[in-house]
This record gives sequence, C-alpha cells and structure tokens, in this order.
Amino acid sequence: MSIHFLLGGARSGKSSYAEALAFAQWQKQGGTLHYIATATPFDDEMRHRIEMHQERRGCEWSNHECPRKLSDKLTEFSSQDIVLIDCLTLWLNNVIYNDGDTATPEMIEQEVKTLASALSVCPAKVYCVSNEVGLGIIPLGEVTRLYVDHAGWMNQAVAKVAQEVTFMAAGLPMVLKNKQ
Repeated sequence: MSIHFLLGGARSGKSSYAEALAFAQWQKQGGTLHYIATATPFDDEMRHRIEMHQERRGCEWSNHECPRKLSDKLTEFSSQDIVLIDCLTLWLNNVIYNDGDTATPEMIEQEVKTLASALSVCPAKVYCVSNEVGLGIIPLGEVTRLYVDHAGWMNQAVAKVAQEVTFMAAGLPMVLKNKQ
C-alpha cells in the first residue's frame, strides 16, 4: 500500500505528471494500470476535457468511471494494481451536487473520512490528483464556500494518510512529503 497525493491549481500539470508517474511504476512493477475518472460530463466543455484526458492515455490503462462511489471502488484493487484517481475535487463536487440542498457539513465530512480510510487500507499503489482551491479569493455563495472549505479539509485528510505529497505549479513538481 502506497499513496502518492498530487495537488495544484488548474492547468498546473498535475494530471499529466501523475499519469507519467503511474505509467513508469507500471513499467517497472507490472500488474494492471487503472484510471479512475470522477468527472461527470455536465456540458460540452466538460465532455471535451474528458476526451482530452482519454486521448492522452494509451490502451495500457483500464478505465473506470466512478463519479461517486470512490471508497467502494478502492476495495476492488490488489497489491499488483497501480491506480490513478483523477480527481478528488471533482469527486467532492459530485458528493455535494448529488445531495443538493440536503448536503450538510457533517455528511461531507463523513464521506471524506470514509475515503481517507479506504485509501489507507487499499493495497494498490495509488496516485490521487486533487485541485488546491484554497489559494484564491473567498468565494461568494454558501454552497461554494462549503465546497472550498471541504476541499481544503479533504486535501488535508488525504495528505495525512499519503506517504508522498507533491504540489504542482507551472508544470513543476515540489515535494511536500516523502516518507518512502
């Protein structure tokens, strides 16, 4: 079991860097290379983004669409698997969106705790991609602030259970944690 958590801003290079790391690990270790996509194509622009990500990957990847039940999906992997999750902030968006007006801070916190627990016991080598959304201005609107707050707390929870944490800026990786 090993978790490498990669986070950064939009277009920071985190997804392509995580893909390269996972692919290199697969070439070294063998096993099965899995890509867990959490995006939901709500509109044409998002469909285009998803297509760009898919085109960048080769046929070596086993793809899984998992917009919501991520913790359950993590139970399916073995120590021979290499798993890339892209991305946790889209997953969190789906959690909040799916529960709509009934989404409470306590419910979101429980979802994040369940995810962190599932990651910490998953026997696979897991690469998790997430956006760092807390570097900007304070957003307007209650639900947006709910999302930003919980994205920050989710990133902290995943970073805590990860053995490696890398922050991406301008395509450059900065190691924040390395307990290998």
